[in-house]
Amino acid sequence: MTPAALSDVLAAIVRDLVDAGELTVAVPATVPVARPRSADLGDYATPVALQLARSAGVPAREIAEAVAGRLRKEPAIADAEVAGPGFVNIRLAGAALGETARTVVEAGADYGRAPRPAEPTRVNVEFVSANPTGPVTLASARWAAVGDALARVLDAAGYAVGREYYVNDAGVQVERLAASVLAALRGRPIPEDGYQGAYIGEIAERIAAENPDIAAAPDGGALAALSTEATARMLTEIRQTLAGFGVEYDAWKSERELHTSGALDAAVADLRAHGHVFDADGAVWLRTTDFGDDKDRALVKSDGRPTYFCADAAYYRDKRGRGFDRLVYLLGADHHGYVGRLKAIAACFGDDPAATLEVIIGQLVTLTRDGVPVKMSKRAGVFLTLTDLTDAVGVDAARYHLVRSSLDSALNLDLELIARRTNDNPVFYVQYAHARICSLRRSAADLAAASGLAPDGDPAAWAASSRGAADLGLLTEPREAELLGALAEFPGVVGTAAELRAPHRVARYLEELASTYHRFYDSHRVLPRDGEAWTPLVHARLLLAEAAGVVLANGLRLLGVSAPERM
Repeated sequence: MTPAALSDVLAAIVRDLVDAGELTVAVPATVPVARPRSADLGDYATPVALQLARSAGVPAREIAEAVAGRLRKEPAIADAEVAGPGFVNIRLAGAALGETARTVVEAGADYGRAPRPAEPTRVNVEFVSANPTGPVTLASARWAAVGDALARVLDAAGYAVGREYYVNDAGVQVERLAASVLAALRGRPIPEDGYQGAYIGEIAERIAAENPDIAAAPDGGALAALSTEATARMLTEIRQTLAGFGVEYDAWKSERELHTSGALDAAVADLRAHGHVFDADGAVWLRTTDFGDDKDRALVKSDGRPTYFCADAAYYRDKRGRGFDRLVYLLGADHHGYVGRLKAIAACFGDDPAATLEVIIGQLVTLTRDGVPVKMSKRAGVFLTLTDLTDAVGVDAARYHLVRSSLDSALNLDLELIARRTNDNPVFYVQYAHARICSLRRSAADLAAASGLAPDGDPAAWAASSRGAADLGLLTEPREAELLGALAEFPGVVGTAAELRAPHRVARYLEELASTYHRFYDSHRVLPRDGEAWTPLVHARLLLAEAAGVVLANGLRLLGVSAPERM
């Protein structure tokens, strides 16, 4: 029995108590269920009596006794005891606990996923959104890994998720890119405020090969052409780099298109209609101080040009106009000032920022090798790139280690550690647990075939036969119960990771699950020795191991990391 199923049982018990007149209280939609601190206290515990006591006007222990009494009549419950001020500690019957393994295996890739509501909350997750003026940097790599994992977790939790990259292809930074490439084309020094690095020369060489006349064109025409051409080439490389990192987007939204489509003018008109726009000193302003911003913000400069802030407002309006209920922005540590501005934009459009807007600020990433900071990139010359990282350690190791720590903390990656294929490397430890389970299943099929028990050449038929022969009520040993309990927690871990916007919780859970599986496997022989019988317990343990493999694979998939069958 999973925590969700037990929660439903407890909610039904509370409803029965209300219907019987023993309680006068609103029946909760869900009842909290958690693993107790110690296995000696049972398989699960619930504080439902403590939560209902005040509104019911009844002592918590009295409610707990009533709940425990009804729980003991449930076939799936071995015992229920009242503890402390009103907790109910619950021990499942052996068969009910063991059935968790079958539930996991039958659900397969869907285990851990919440049902999608008929009208799910639509969430837009914008992440990376680096200017298309250079390769994807190490800092952006963290947002790529975390943003993609967060989108996967939200999707698994039942949200309708849109992954989005905002392309800043208008403004000064694009002009500087064009000027930098033109200087390289003409063999001149890069402007002081331009972009440095080998990639500028590479772009210039490719453009020169396809359009040799561009370098000789007048500055105005050359810069206009390069503004489009260089940005497009850089964006293509960014797309390819992120795709190679396992990150795909549902939308790439162009800032330039917001300008050309009239979206900025429409946003200003909309804000003016809401009564928050005023004109002063020849410019157009938004009164954001009414909503907590530290100063009012210009939308249009005195020379008639829109500001970056105006584009931000138009982009917010565009997202909401596409039907997204909640907008999640993942921003770097240097973007704290954007939080108040974005909230003010939402409020000025008439939205409640707390309901529609969420800004997640992440901290920086540094790399070390042999304890020494890695400062230079072979390709860029002045900064580290995502490609540098994946070339050094691979995509799986890079993604896992970028996700496994909370964004609240700065991240220091030890290249030696994360490339190591040993158990002190968390990603290897988790992947090895999955590979070990796959090896066990292959060995079981081979042994069964050699014993004449498995249909020749049909491992799927053998697996189905083995599952049917399992007596899950026999999984009563402490290490077996520990593993079953850990598997049952996975849907709750996914739900919490989504609610808290914390995909690193999935990684930490997987590490503990891998450890729990290794303890189980090292404590109990799973396959029979030569001449020993294939007992229902053997099949039950095989099914338990298979369930652990399913959950490990599902969790790694949420992080965008592979679950290898051999290592």
